[in-house]
Amino acid sequence: MSKKIKVVELFAGVGGFRLGLEKSNYEVIWSNQWEPATKTQHASMVYEARFGSKNHSNQDIETVPTSEIPDHDLLCGGFPCQDYSVATTLKNSGGLKGKKGVLWWSIHRILEEKKNKPKYLLLENVDRLLKSPASQRGRDFAVMLQSLNKLGYAVEWRVINAAEYGMPQRRRRVFILGYHKSTDVYKSIKKHAPSDWLLKNGTIAIAFPAEYDSNSNEIKLKGSLVKITDEFNKGGKLSPFQNSGLLIEDNVYTQKTKATYEGKKMVLSDVLQNGEVPSEFFIDDKDLDKWEYLKGAKKEVRKTKDGFKYNYSEGSMIFPDALDNASRTIITGEGGKSPSRFKHVVKSDRGLRRLTPVELEKLNMFPENHTKLEGITDSKRAFFMGNALVVGVVEKLAETLQSKIREL
Repeated sequence: MSKKIKVVELFAGVGGFRLGLEKSNYEVIWSNQWEPATKTQHASMVYEARFGSKNHSNQDIETVPTSEIPDHDLLCGGFPCQDYSVATTLKNSGGLKGKKGVLWWSIHRILEEKKNKPKYLLLENVDRLLKSPASQRGRDFAVMLQSLNKLGYAVEWRVINAAEYGMPQRRRRVFILGYHKSTDVYKSIKKHAPSDWLLKNGTIAIAFPAEYDSNSNEIKLKGSLVKITDEFNKGGKLSPFQNSGLLIEDNVYTQKTKATYEGKKMVLSDVLQNGEVPSEFFIDDKDLDKWEYLKGAKKEVRKTKDGFKYNYSEGSMIFPDALDNASRTIITGEGGKSPSRFKHVVKSDRGLRRLTPVELEKLNMFPENHTKLEGITDSKRAFFMGNALVVGVVEKLAETLQSKIREL
């Protein structure tokens, strides 16, 4: 067997990236998970229970010196979607300073300070990253791309809806692959037309086939990160970034693509447990009216705390959820008994009920009871899955990247 690809996993959560990567020839040699908002580090507890505490850091990544992070081949992580703007420091007008607490700059710092930079990057975020902030559409992603460009990386990205490739949940996330200029993959990109890489030859294109839909755009990234923060797409109403794209040496090619998949498709009924669901997951008849109201269409006058009246309207949701389609996206508030517009409800022989933690894990393609641990509530397990990614997407990308590295 060829040498394992060494991985550092940041913002590890309960280990979704690791599960997908280690099904191929990857080895996570260091990981970090820190939740600043909670005293008890529940996600890190689950991670250590499943993968062991060796080389796992449960410390704010901003406080971890780069020297303590071992050299690695692949850096991966689902970093939080925040404001990535930069500003010049007062003491050194040539210096850059990202906003405190914005974890993208921890990735940037590690890449910048590592003498032996990781050859590959695999990152994940919500798809609104491509068009944020509202006041300057696409600026945050442009800052990210230019920072990686200046660190010597080519970058390809795609917004992937897991359900469009046969997976059981309609979860859209942008996946970002980076290749250092020292790699053969980087050199291969330079030999291909950008559209060929995005639709035929690239890692994402091979893993998740797509075809041209409409709209392509070419962008030249110019200037410093401060300049991009101040000027990129100022006044623009739409982001120039489409759902697929490629950056190499200041040049961005981006186009709209749509999935082409004809294989087997999993649906919500495929993940449901039979005869093993505790009674607390079933909806009490006295709460049914509240559930129906929240799920239903509304057109009503509402009032703010200070007495301002406004018209509020929203469409209805399918209630209960359709069993013959992939599920809706799991959100962090999925757990708990209280009625909610966004929680999943399914019809069973015993009545209407919410989804169990095991079913939520299966929707993200995690092993059954991966998050089951003493001291971890069902609501917290649901929260984990609302924050997690679909493991099958990472698995496919990892397998394809490994093949591409070998063939080159």
